[in-house]
Amino acid sequence: MKNTVTTLKQMKKDGQKISMLTCYDYTTAKIMEESGINAILVGDSLGMTMMGYEDTLPVTMEDMIHHTACVSRGLKNTFLVADMPFMSYQTSTYDAVKNAGRLIKEGHAQAVKLEGGASVCEQIRAIVKADIPVVAHIGLTPQSVNAFGGFKVQGKEYDQAIQLIRDAKAVEEAGAFMVTLECVPEKLATLISKELSIPTIGIGAGAGCDGQVLVYQDMLGMFSGFKPKFVKHFANIGEIMKDAFMTYDKEVKEQSFPSEEHNFKIDENILLNIEVMAE
Repeated sequence: MKNTVTTLKQMKKDGQKISMLTCYDYTTAKIMEESGINAILVGDSLGMTMMGYEDTLPVTMEDMIHHTACVSRGLKNTFLVADMPFMSYQTSTYDAVKNAGRLIKEGHAQAVKLEGGASVCEQIRAIVKADIPVVAHIGLTPQSVNAFGGFKVQGKEYDQAIQLIRDAKAVEEAGAFMVTLECVPEKLATLISKELSIPTIGIGAGAGCDGQVLVYQDMLGMFSGFKPKFVKHFANIGEIMKDAFMTYDKEVKEQSFPSEEHNFKIDENILLNIEVMAE
């Protein structure tokens, strides 16, 4: 069944959990589509996972459109959300609507995601008014890493917790059809999920959310240097890939690959004639 804004909202009403993963390319998108994942997020996390930056801040609209379009070509039924990168919506509602429209028109996304609570409600309203579905994002918002002083859990203190609840209700009222809760204490995220009529998607926010999202390279163990507390390695694909690369390197250098089974044939008479002509 095709996943849409309507079906995702209905899943919350029915008590069914929503599965979401990040994705940045056609090949991986095809695999996720065949796996039954409900939604894919082309996250600005691609700045770190695909481009090697230390954070998401350098990612541009062109980067996001390019990767979103690649992913879209691998999907039929999976719902596609694209992140709005840093400074693509903070400057004005005009910029917010224009850039959201580019992600839909050029990237073929079905919804856009932007970070912030009450502070971006004006942008959310304007984008929704343009008939573009919006996913909000509160809690740890990576584009605000410098303001937060690092990647830190949000909502542990009373004032923070109250503000997160207010932000969640504000983005729902502004028209967001779904909201991501990142690095929020489990019980607070569960409370927020119960207070809202729209689905909540958690990342480091516990099982009480209406769905979960992970960066796919994290859940496949493709990074060896750092593993966030909220990440589970569902497979150690990073080690499998490294072993395969090492085996390939070894066989090429030993001249055991390519072997006879990998080679194409030519008629011996043709080859003989070619050799005669070469002489």
